[in-house]
Amino acid sequence: MVNQKGGVGKTTTAINLAAALALEGLPTLLIDCDPQSNTTGGLGVPRDESRLSIYDVLMGLATVDEARLATEVASLALLPGSKNMIGANLELVAQERREFRLREAIAPVRSTYPFIVLDCPPALDLLTLNALVAADGLLVPMQAEYFALEGIAELMQTLDRVSQAFNPSLALEGVLLTMYDDRTNLSQQVTENLKAFFSDKLLTTTIPRNIRLAEAPSHGKPVQLYDSRSRGAEAYSALALELLRRNGIQSPRAKQQTSSTNNGPRFWPYNK
Repeated sequence: MVNQKGGVGKTTTAINLAAALALEGLPTLLIDCDPQSNTTGGLGVPRDESRLSIYDVLMGLATVDEARLATEVASLALLPGSKNMIGANLELVAQERREFRLREAIAPVRSTYPFIVLDCPPALDLLTLNALVAADGLLVPMQAEYFALEGIAELMQTLDRVSQAFNPSLALEGVLLTMYDDRTNLSQQVTENLKAFFSDKLLTTTIPRNIRLAEAPSHGKPVQLYDSRSRGAEAYSALALELLRRNGIQSPRAKQQTSSTNNGPRFWPYNK
């Protein structure tokens, strides 16, 4: 989850997309790579600098298994953030293979989690570089505003440089419009420009402005647990399903529901 521009909904998307994937029955690991640790707080985990965190994992002081925490969502695990990450940018400079620290740390658990969601800080620093080197794909949340178009061009240049130098398999998973209001001419114009530039990489799901999405972090819950019938919860569930379809992955939850329907009682006249 990356965009060097702040306030575009990266953390909101990281929390609620990860929760939506987990609720579909897919074990998911959410990693808070931002020193602000908003993803950690947004899942109701209090900030505690004495607790093992992503900082300890990057510094080689702990494994992912040792530092990860359970959450209220059964299939969702969290690797918490820490303000110590501020110093990690400087401490990693002198380390060998500094760009590959996160990639090597999560390698042992890749087979455990069909999805690992990395919430990046709003900066193109060494922490974000570690996330880009570790990732298979980038999901870019952005608002339908003019300045967002300028930022996305810079991000695409960064993607090219990182893929050439460190991670040849890195690709753009999709661009997600957040805080979206389709009633404004500006939103519609920016959307058309993005469609022309990104084609099918612009996700069809959009995330609307929704008060429940804004309220949920203060209660330490993803929006699906805070208000499952809100527009925000429905949008992130739709986003999860769209990403699964794009990657050819069937939702275990949907599969189970289909199986339950097929095994239910049948009444005459039978449908063929």
